[in-house]
Amino acid sequence: MGTRIEVAQLESRLNIEDYRKLQGLFLVPSGASRSLSRTEFVHLAQSAVGRGSKEDYGLLFDSVVVTQENRGLLLDVDAVKEEGRIDWGGLCSFLLLELSDKVKNYKSSSVPCWKPPRTLTCPHRDPVQKVLHLQTSGQYLTVSKGGTVGLRDGGDMSLLNAHRLQNSMVAPDHLWVTDVVLLHNVHKIAVSFTSKEVCFYEILSKQDFSCKYKIQGLKFTPWCLDYWVDPANVDQAVLTIGDIGGQVSALHFTSANISLFERLSLRMDSDSADIVLWDELVKGKHHCCYTVTYQAHTPAWVRKVHYLGSLEAFVSCSTRPESSLVIGWKEKGSRSLRVTSFVTKSGVWDMDHHRGLNLIATAGVDHQVLLWSPYVTSEPVCVLSGHTSPVTAVRFMQTKQQLVSYSKDKVLCLWDVSSQLCVHRLAGVFPKTQEDARTLLFLHEKRQLLLLSFNSLLLLLETAKEEKRTSSHKHPVTCVLYNSLFRQVVSSDSASSVICWLADTGQKVKQFRRCHGNAEISTMALDGTQTRLFTGGADGEVKVWDFNGRCLHRMNAGLGRAVGISQVLLLKRSILVMGWERNLTVFRLHSFSQSFVEPSEWKGGVQHRGDILCAAFHPLQTLVTGSYDGEIIVWNNSTEKALRKLQLPAEQRKGLPDCQRHVNDKEDFDNSLAISQLFFIPGRTSATAAGGADLVSCGDSGVVRLWNTTHSCLVGQFAAHSRDLGSIVMTVSPCGKYLITADREGTIKTWDIQHYCLDPDDRRTTAPPELLRRFRPHLDRVTHLEMCVHSDDLLLLSASSDCSVALSYLPGETVGLFGQEEQWGLERPGPLHPQLDPGQSLGALKSLTGREEVMQGEKSSPPPSKETSSDEGTNTSAEGGQLEMKDEGVGLDLSMTEPLSML
Repeated sequence: MGTRIEVAQLESRLNIEDYRKLQGLFLVPSGASRSLSRTEFVHLAQSAVGRGSKEDYGLLFDSVVVTQENRGLLLDVDAVKEEGRIDWGGLCSFLLLELSDKVKNYKSSSVPCWKPPRTLTCPHRDPVQKVLHLQTSGQYLTVSKGGTVGLRDGGDMSLLNAHRLQNSMVAPDHLWVTDVVLLHNVHKIAVSFTSKEVCFYEILSKQDFSCKYKIQGLKFTPWCLDYWVDPANVDQAVLTIGDIGGQVSALHFTSANISLFERLSLRMDSDSADIVLWDELVKGKHHCCYTVTYQAHTPAWVRKVHYLGSLEAFVSCSTRPESSLVIGWKEKGSRSLRVTSFVTKSGVWDMDHHRGLNLIATAGVDHQVLLWSPYVTSEPVCVLSGHTSPVTAVRFMQTKQQLVSYSKDKVLCLWDVSSQLCVHRLAGVFPKTQEDARTLLFLHEKRQLLLLSFNSLLLLLETAKEEKRTSSHKHPVTCVLYNSLFRQVVSSDSASSVICWLADTGQKVKQFRRCHGNAEISTMALDGTQTRLFTGGADGEVKVWDFNGRCLHRMNAGLGRAVGISQVLLLKRSILVMGWERNLTVFRLHSFSQSFVEPSEWKGGVQHRGDILCAAFHPLQTLVTGSYDGEIIVWNNSTEKALRKLQLPAEQRKGLPDCQRHVNDKEDFDNSLAISQLFFIPGRTSATAAGGADLVSCGDSGVVRLWNTTHSCLVGQFAAHSRDLGSIVMTVSPCGKYLITADREGTIKTWDIQHYCLDPDDRRTTAPPELLRRFRPHLDRVTHLEMCVHSDDLLLLSASSDCSVALSYLPGETVGLFGQEEQWGLERPGPLHPQLDPGQSLGALKSLTGREEVMQGEKSSPPPSKETSSDEGTNTSAEGGQLEMKDEGVGLDLSMTEPLSML
């Protein structure tokens, strides 16, 4: 704690020039970047900066190294193991994100729950150019391209009156407003026109919008405006103008509350407005203000401009890649500016600045939202990937560390800046418009409302009153399983924690922390005896645990690399791990004599063209694997030889890229054919000979496909969820009646597939099966689904990025969220099992699934020890604390008489 405080104190003593000197330490004379060891950094930094002690810089270096190791920011892992080194990017990331007290003390608020969108009565016939909030009256002001001003009530947003702005220099039919800003300290609005004018209108009691001043004679058409008032002196203000010539011009007012301009002559137009010539302002004839102009984006248009009072700098953006973002820094004691430029791939539509974090967000034409430090032009602090079309608007929530972004394909994303994750995604609620429709985003953070304009249409989004929401985990949940031996639910999260819950009540039993250090647990599996838990981490390892929290084996799946493990499949004599390459990683049972287990060679070799993402097994020896390129391969598991391939028809594979993609890539899948999950449909063995489907797959496009593995053909497909929602997850009930699918909005759908694609004709089925129920137990993306039979009830477990794990009856009645205050009881009237006929036994269900080996393994398993079954409420850590969870390599002989079986 003391170390962090001391480093923070050093950070507060350094100024912009000091940081520039530090940046120079990481450059060689040729201009290339380099990294520094601890000795080099301490000596060079203390000499170059001239303030702070060597101990201060040593503490700073140590903190950066620790942060880089935890965040995976080091470029050369081997060099780190030999000797800790840091680079300029790592130092900036630490200073901006790790040391910010606001970041460290920040607690993410709940995801907003939006009311149904409401279309507002609009007086405009042309596109809305700006929405303003009048702080004194609480009302809202909308201004259209044609100069129509709409005044709205601050409560219900009803239209109070409408007014047409007057400009005697332009005919009403030719009037074109480009932007509007509120001058709240002088009760005026400034409006820019294509006539190369900026007019100042009064907004006092009568709301007649009389024109007070007109600035004329601008060189280029003003396109965007910004207004800043010094909070310590309201007489000091800055009006910034960005134009279509690529210039940024600023008008500094020194006595705004007395008069914006001086009356040098009696020049007035028919509107009785004082005319102010821009040339007079440039020459300094108005002593109450002065101008500053610089070329920022020539020849591109300036799309957005801000004056940042805290930095004493102007920031602007354009769609020209070479000058995507430009900052003009004011020099002390001078009116000249020092200009720095930021380069992106395709330019920027919009930008915003977070005062507390001192970060600039840019809305990229290349679909990305970038976060920049104003002091680092070489690369962004982080990339927020998730949009699939150009991002047109970004707005920071200043009281939170959150960012709202909107893209051309009508998708609204809410980002948590500290975790760099999209915590909420809203799509499908916005009106259909032409592709070139102008969209404006207005965020009123205090009232938690959004106003979006689509040309002349105004749409209001308000948040519903926040209800207390149960969180099963403190971090997004990645996987959930059911342990039939202990009658418990097991869930994992992105912070590498595993929690065990009582299925009967939803109460937490125990928790194991940091199972893979700081690496996310991406998937889990249970062996056939239900006494061993397998966890796959982003560190590239699969670990084997008992339910006392002991790590028994470490499986080196990634061969020392951090890889994305998408699935761990347990078979009778082997364990398959996949997710990051085109080959299967296999572990033989005879290799588990050691605590650290190395993989064996898969005899079938590389058959897939894309990374293998998932697999499924059907007794006695049929194995199927699905890959990123949409290909399914059927294997003989005994010989490990590929038998046949399943592919989509040629017309659906057009444009398919022949490339590899990793499941742990930062960006969302772009390939709509990627197969993320495979399930055999129980009870359909005999139907495959007649051409019926026995395998179901899903992936990134929201489409579910059913296949016949005997004849290697696609039998049917249907869109279970909107394509815009991206990847979906699914599961199949043990007797093959229910198919459950879920999307990234938290919606779960239950489909009846008992007779679906069972007796197909010559044509592929495209009509969906019967939709039994649609429900939404989660507020965010569903990450995993698990079906289980508990006390003769068929139950659904769902895990979500909203940090919750839900329990539901089928076809769709939510029981509750694990960890909620009010405990539930699963006893309810009605049939024992919702899928079984009254006379059908649970034994018949087991025989239908073809899982005899699993069930036998469960029966022969030893009962849980008293220590395990009674250890309620235990909260343990893998890093030394209350429970020893080190890699001991004892207690598990995977060649024992109770074999591993498929889950």
